[in-house]
Amino acid sequence: MMAELPLPSLALRELGGIPLLTDDALARTAGVRVAFTGRAGGVSAGAYAALNLGSHVGDDLAAVEENRRVLLAALGLEGASLVVPSQVHGIDLVSVASLDAAALDRARAKAAEGADGLVVAVPDVAALLCFADCAPVVLVAPDGRFAVVHAGWRGCVAGIASKAARALSADAGVPASCLNAYVGPHIGPCCFEVGDDVAERFAAAFGAGCVADDGAHVSLARALSADLAAAGVDPARVCEAGVCTRCHPDEYFSYRATDGVCGRHGALACRLER
Repeated sequence: MMAELPLPSLALRELGGIPLLTDDALARTAGVRVAFTGRAGGVSAGAYAALNLGSHVGDDLAAVEENRRVLLAALGLEGASLVVPSQVHGIDLVSVASLDAAALDRARAKAAEGADGLVVAVPDVAALLCFADCAPVVLVAPDGRFAVVHAGWRGCVAGIASKAARALSADAGVPASCLNAYVGPHIGPCCFEVGDDVAERFAAAFGAGCVADDGAHVSLARALSADLAAAGVDPARVCEAGVCTRCHPDEYFSYRATDGVCGRHGALACRLER
């Protein structure tokens, strides 16, 4: 019988000089390292200081590559194959199901065409997605398979979290109630002000509870929790970081706080071969 994952939790740790949110119990028991980074620890400068992991924002590409190398080294993942999709605010998922070099190249090429989630079935593949207010979601199955997704408001409303949970559940052959879910730092309901049309779409998709009484502020965390529950994820297995990126622009990149001129922090997951 497959072992049950420990209930998810996130704690601030410094690994290799990089502060990040992670779940050490998950790493010990399932061999999966989940990491939500902030701004600290890299070599980028100016608006991108310091650990910018996004290659599409105007930063020096050599600095971005060094930041990614430093992050992998800090996590003990120097030998892992890195996959970073081109995020397009959609709900397409790319499966990484083989360590064969040609298969990895095909997965990378497909992800580069545009995708907002990776479902990884093999060890030693590091999935990295980048954020600056949107919500990162990492899902982990008991056998160490995992998914990392980008939930901007469009992807959230369209159900990318539940789509990933169903895909991972099917891939691992377990009920979605066995999965752990981690929601990383993102813009909170205190700062996520939207128009009436967007608020109505959230309320229609996930219920009025994710929209504040003023009708203008939305909780992505509540919306994602509702979406994951609809896919069968146990609410007790959903861990939310509880950090608003807009309120903490010195610690996290925030698109809204900087009028769009900023770097990107990351959500990364990888299962080590044991």
